[in-house]
Amino acid sequence: MPEGDTVLQTAARLHAALAGRVLTRSDLRVPRFATADLTGRGVLGVTARGKHLLARIEGGLTLHSHLRMDGAWRVYAPGERWRGGPGHQIRAILANTEHTAVGYRLPILELLRTSEESRAVGHLGPDLLGPDWDPGPALDRLLAAPDRPVGEALLDQRNLAGIGNVYKCELCFLARVTPWLPVNALPDGTLARLITLAERLLHANRARPTRTTTITAELRTAPSPPSTADERRPLPPVRVQERLYVYGRAQRPCLRCGTPIRVADQDDRPTFWCPACQSGPTP
Repeated sequence: MPEGDTVLQTAARLHAALAGRVLTRSDLRVPRFATADLTGRGVLGVTARGKHLLARIEGGLTLHSHLRMDGAWRVYAPGERWRGGPGHQIRAILANTEHTAVGYRLPILELLRTSEESRAVGHLGPDLLGPDWDPGPALDRLLAAPDRPVGEALLDQRNLAGIGNVYKCELCFLARVTPWLPVNALPDGTLARLITLAERLLHANRARPTRTTTITAELRTAPSPPSTADERRPLPPVRVQERLYVYGRAQRPCLRCGTPIRVADQDDRPTFWCPACQSGPTP
């Protein structure tokens, strides 16, 4: 599932394949830009902004794409068979003499002026994996809607960019709260620690081929003085054989207490939690 770490890896692959090279083929298969031809232009670089991809091209242009749930970019060598899906799912082809980048099932693909990138990404909050990361503004944005469920608030890219549904579920588990608990009902200091842990988890996974959150015991810094006995309990031990604590583990035993993990929708997304370890409202 494309989240901030996955998108950053995609940007790195595209940058390595395209940056500093002139395009020998350009094919944008969306009606609005079907006649646009970038052939002969050099690619200046490809970068990630939250879950968005920005490929900057000579002449002051940026190709903006977003993967959402099913989108993907694949990079192929000359003569290599394309394996990202059937041809009718291809939305973009960018090629040079050494590589071909193919975008499959891209729900957002647009060509805009680089000077106007803010139209596409200006609404985003601080990027957990970006050079602009600043936990202060992220915390302020989350606190601006105190009655909002923490799971929804973490997913809102206007608050902080990069968290997806997997990280939402895992972070709430690690904070011992359900995703339906309002922001203003979180124990003191919990929201700030959630933000810190989110940044560390995404950074730890930015180069991993398979995402894992069960490395949290290695990442956690000394917490603020606990205000409750529950906060004094340590994080669950690292389980090398398990990659995630709750996400995708419905009806399987909780790694901390053994209680079967539950799943329900939140904002039309499957949300996983442990009914014994996590306190707060549930559906």
